[in-house]
Amino acid sequence: MSERFYLYDDTVETKTRFVSFMGENSRFDLAIVKSDRYYGKYLVMNLLSSRFAIIGEDDLNEPGYIEHAFSLEEDEATELREFLYEMV
Repeated sequence: MSERFYLYDDTVETKTRFVSFMGENSRFDLAIVKSDRYYGKYLVMNLLSSRFAIIGEDDLNEPGYIEHAFSLEEDEATELREFLYEMV
């Protein structure tokens, strides 16, 4: 077996928030991770769909980003986007 080539292998301190809420259209169970990585953005994981994205305010303003990243319909994405705006 050849030697493994690491691009990086770091251990960092994180702050993780687990939140579950019911919107008008669907339920969200999220893990939101904040660290020194990702240029101040959050790693947002939807535990129900096993989808995740690195999200900052610029991403929330990008049309279609939340819909695509979490495979959501427009009304569901609007609920998630509104919640995430409170966080960033």
